[in-house]
Amino acid sequence: MERTIISRTMASFALGPLVCLSIAAGRACAAQTTLVVAADGTGQYKTVQEAINAVPQTTSPNSPVLIRVKPGTYKELIYVQREKHFVRLVGEDAAKTVLTYDLNANLTGPNSKPIGTFRTASTVIDADDFTAENITFENSAGPVGQALAIRVDGDRVAFRNCRFLGWQDTILLNRGRQYFENCYIAGHVDFIFGGATAFFDHCHLHCLRDGYITAASTPEHEPFGFVFSHCQITGASPTVKTYLGRPWRPFANVIYLDTEMSEVVRPVGWHNWDQPERERTVRYAEYGSTGAGANPRARVAWARQLTKAEAKAITVEKVLGSADGWQPKR
Repeated sequence: MERTIISRTMASFALGPLVCLSIAAGRACAAQTTLVVAADGTGQYKTVQEAINAVPQTTSPNSPVLIRVKPGTYKELIYVQREKHFVRLVGEDAAKTVLTYDLNANLTGPNSKPIGTFRTASTVIDADDFTAENITFENSAGPVGQALAIRVDGDRVAFRNCRFLGWQDTILLNRGRQYFENCYIAGHVDFIFGGATAFFDHCHLHCLRDGYITAASTPEHEPFGFVFSHCQITGASPTVKTYLGRPWRPFANVIYLDTEMSEVVRPVGWHNWDQPERERTVRYAEYGSTGAGANPRARVAWARQLTKAEAKAITVEKVLGSADGWQPKR
């Protein structure tokens, strides 16, 4: 059963065109532009991309843009350009506000060759300081190979109360830092992958078939890759079996903290991608796992069980914070 995604109220926008943002220097009140998207024509725009195209390239903390997306299924390829910072994409209910497309890596492109994994994303976030709330991001191609629901190349990107639906390679976090809060993520092979640093806070990971949850490609110099804190792992049926992750690159870094793991998680926990040499370099760890899939004694010898002190030190601020003062929980 999918963990309930609660639509938050829009109270922060109820007072009019002023919005207060937390930025590195502190809090600042700024004039906000609001755009409305409605598939039935009752908004300013009928598609999400039309609204994004209307966002000026000079967006900043002093001129944020809120795009309200009314309930509906929007079948379109969406691209948030790198120049369009401080955009908030907000729906009323994730289950009723769906952004979807159906590209897959095996489709033939203009050059008569397969388009490949990285060109399949239904939504691409290239901009920094982007936020999405109460939205479903989907690739509806089905179990036909690599098919991304979303690709993120922006820094300081946050998702709250969102759903990500796909099969193989649902979410590509390519670079930057991302924060996921109370999100639902479904897939079966490498369905959270990439080289970014991301913190998943109280998220629900749902495994549709046998496979691998993560395929991190964390750079060697980065202290953190993917951190899952107080999350839940379930399967489409008790017969589904999954690994917590396998290393796309040698220094893959994945940590599970206080996560509830159902019987779908394999006792050994982790896979080496049939490359034993990566066992010496990967950075895989757990602390406080619970449920039928929590089996520290059976885990592979090259994954760590953290101490209480080590786990306590791994906070959102520690993982995502830096000199720019980003505080995604605000």
